Amino acid sequence: MKWIKKSLDIEEVRQLSSRYKVDLLTCSILARRRITDRDKVKYFLENDLLFMHSPFEFKDMESAIERVIDAIESNEKIRVFGDKDVDGITSTVLLVNELKRLGVDVSYTVPDGNDPYGMTVEKINKAKEDGISLIITVDCGISEVEEIAAANSLYIDTIVLDHHISGEVLPDAYAIIDPKQKGSNYPFPHLAGCGVCAKFIWALRFASSQYFNEDYILLHAQPGNDSIIVQAMKIRNLVVVDRIIEIINPGIMSPQQSKLIDFLNCGVPIIVLDEEVERRQLSKAFNSKFDIYLQDLRPALNKSFPSLSTKSLFALAKISKSGRYSEIIGDELDVLMGIFNSLIFTNDPLLSKDFDTILDLVAIGTVADMMPMEDENRILVRRGLNVLSSNPRKSLLPLLAQAKLINKKITTTHIGWNISPIINSAGRLGNPQVAIEMFLASDQEEIERKSAELFSFNKERQKLSDEAWHSMQNEAQDNYESFGSKLVFVKDTKVARGITGLMASRLMNAFKSPSMVLCDNEDGTYIGSMRSPKGFHITKFLKNFESLLLNFGGHANAGGFSLKKENLDPFVKQVSDKLDHMDDLEDASDDEVEIDCSINEKDFTPKLMNLVETFEPYGQNNTPLIFHIEKAQLVDYNFVNGGKNGNRNVKLVVSFNSYRWPCIYWNGGKKIDEEFEKDMFVDLVFKMGYNNYQNSESIQLNIIDIKQST
Repeated sequence: MKWIKKSLDIEEVRQLSSRYKVDLLTCSILARRRITDRDKVKYFLENDLLFMHSPFEFKDMESAIERVIDAIESNEKIRVFGDKDVDGITSTVLLVNELKRLGVDVSYTVPDGNDPYGMTVEKINKAKEDGISLIITVDCGISEVEEIAAANSLYIDTIVLDHHISGEVLPDAYAIIDPKQKGSNYPFPHLAGCGVCAKFIWALRFASSQYFNEDYILLHAQPGNDSIIVQAMKIRNLVVVDRIIEIINPGIMSPQQSKLIDFLNCGVPIIVLDEEVERRQLSKAFNSKFDIYLQDLRPALNKSFPSLSTKSLFALAKISKSGRYSEIIGDELDVLMGIFNSLIFTNDPLLSKDFDTILDLVAIGTVADMMPMEDENRILVRRGLNVLSSNPRKSLLPLLAQAKLINKKITTTHIGWNISPIINSAGRLGNPQVAIEMFLASDQEEIERKSAELFSFNKERQKLSDEAWHSMQNEAQDNYESFGSKLVFVKDTKVARGITGLMASRLMNAFKSPSMVLCDNEDGTYIGSMRSPKGFHITKFLKNFESLLLNFGGHANAGGFSLKKENLDPFVKQVSDKLDHMDDLEDASDDEVEIDCSINEKDFTPKLMNLVETFEPYGQNNTPLIFHIEKAQLVDYNFVNGGKNGNRNVKLVVSFNSYRWPCIYWNGGKKIDEEFEKDMFVDLVFKMGYNNYQNSESIQLNIIDIKQST
């Protein structure tokens, strides 16, 4: 295995450390991972909901919220249309619970049995029969052009909450909330469906505040070089809609000549911190009394944060976290906006402390849907993991108990391996409503019954997966070779529709190659799932064949499609032809490992786990940190059961910096047996984690590769 460690610009590391008040080791990893832009750094170092994007940056959020408010006031019936995977299930539960909290007559529907993905005309007709006048889709809807047209014809409005890529034509919905929507200005496109749903819920809660759909101006004047620098921004729903800066030389410009005065004279409340100070600076700027009404935030700030009562805006800018991430370091107007937002959050628990309670499901859905662990996903998932670990909802306790995760620190790995597969099994076997009913239940006996059904589904799913895996391996190998070792393609009529995605993932991992698995839908069509390693974008690839496909969609590395049976042979031919001209696929080889940092003896202590936790949560686009040490002593090792293809796992103990570190080396038995002896000095590349054997937690090194020291 080749060990790679990217070079560093030491001055860049020092600048990061100085700007963000973070140690050099952390900054070296940020730099090596190319996380140096202030908007990227922010989401690795901060965990406050204040750093989330305003949900009103979505194009249609205002109109969507107003439509729901009208529905509530008019006692309309609302139906939530969800999907049957983990993201769809968690999204459905989140929105149904929130609408119930608001007193709405709400119901839901998700694909059952072999129902197709998303909305159907039949279910829309049923909604009409049931007196539904507003449909809200979650984790679906962006591609349902005909279905939403059918709803419109029945005088049913539709709000789409989705995160999938749209087609060329958008549905004629009342409002569309989708970060990937064409023309959307939302700053982060990679929210999961449940993330979009959480943003919608936050916006619904914000709508009950005095600030909803109201314009405000934040104003600050400060002395410059023989001048007064005046800045102002107009905000609406916590979004900056306009901004002005004017440098005024006292006595030279009259108020009538100032663009600032026109900006302020719009009948909008003008908010400052320390009204007397601001008015004095403004009067100095224009050599005249400044008599526009200013609303002072100081009383509210002193009440909510007494420790800040003596600090000026200038002093607050020196210590403010939000100021570190401004385009201009310590920009005092940005700090004022941070204070304004903070007071809104602090004074409304529904937007802060109580909002945290829904983030456990957001974390589960986001991780299950393999969303990148960057930008605001990091805050959503990190806070959600904290809820799962410290105060899990009652409906999750049986699942956590089954996985022995009660009172444990839950990570994204636990979600991926222990939690989401059980929830997902319901949808894969055509019964997603069982998982939804479990989450919505308040009675403990009902929760236990539904949990038991999920455990049964999961066992059945595992059985089906094992049977399918054994039946398809020969075909997979043959087709892999026929596609020039660029794609695994399997069409197996015995594979259950609900596990095609699992099989595609398993094949992708086995062959390190994009993989397709098709099953017979028994209606003249095939349903396919596709998975790919990094460097191969599935939806872009499938778009090449859209003339042959009934539909397709998904994400960069996970997607699905369907096609008529008569189109299968042309599809296979076109896929093969396309692959012949794709020679630049990224190598998914395991023969290289990128090192995040080399650790010397002085720094290699148990406190290094704090650094590991700084970069959590791990997942897509943020793999676990990989460390490197040299000349550690191999104190002991012994072989343990397990391993692939007869290659045993190994437990080792290495000595470094007066500590003895327990290690695990998966499938390393052959290498250790042939190349190493006790007391040798070795170089290691490894990840750091915890071993929770018999309820006792200890740090463990997970070895990726080991070499004899030179």
